Amino acid sequence: MYAFTYQRPTSLTDAAAAIQAEDAKLLGGGQTLLPTLKQRLARPTELIDLGAIAELKGIREVDGGLEIGAFTRHAEVAHSDLVKRAIPALASLAEGIGDRQVRNMGTLGGSIANADPSADYPSAVVALKSVVTTDRRSISGDDFFTGMFETALEPGEIVKSVRFSRPDTAAYAKFRNPASRYAIVGVFVARFGAEVRVAVTGAAGSVFRADTFEAALAADFRAEALNGLSVEADGLNADIHASADYRAHLVTVMAKRAVQAA
Repeated sequence: MYAFTYQRPTSLTDAAAAIQAEDAKLLGGGQTLLPTLKQRLARPTELIDLGAIAELKGIREVDGGLEIGAFTRHAEVAHSDLVKRAIPALASLAEGIGDRQVRNMGTLGGSIANADPSADYPSAVVALKSVVTTDRRSISGDDFFTGMFETALEPGEIVKSVRFSRPDTAAYAKFRNPASRYAIVGVFVARFGAEVRVAVTGAAGSVFRADTFEAALAADFRAEALNGLSVEADGLNADIHASADYRAHLVTVMAKRAVQAA
């Protein structure tokens, strides 16, 4: 690494002030940022550690769902009795992120702000009709992710919490990379009365909704309703792990598994 100024503010106000410095970076769990610093792919002059800010932590039941602080770690979500009771699919998703070390360090806010195309949480944010609250405003989950490693966050904006709506039923299924456990394709299915939302991660540059799947499942919430349906392979990710065509195939397979689990 190289020299930088390390700060550990205890309030969101102080963090918001510190991040205004030129070339400053926010530090959550550090699962992406620290390796990036070691490789000198990023060279911030200021590193703002959010770990001492109490208002960014915790899991709370709110009207219609759950509110989870941005600095809440994956393991806390996975093991929370409240999450298991209110939205068990969210606890299951968190339990499948990375390995034990990653889950004990990584945070919800860091994951969604990084917007890795293979991350798990973006699918839950979109499928569960979430609202992302920052130190400046509230952003609909449908509008939060804008592209590969891109979000609607403005420079210096800090994620405070995510409010997830409680579905009637939901499940997440993913085909994971055996080494990293990132989603080669992950599908989160959630049903809210007559509305069904199907969010896909890992397949493209950013999470997206499968509209034709949603329509089919709204009419008949069974895995068989997806027979014959698929997403277009054009524009999907292709790498050493899976071709675009294979990812398109996996979307249907994982969607069926999610519906069966739900």
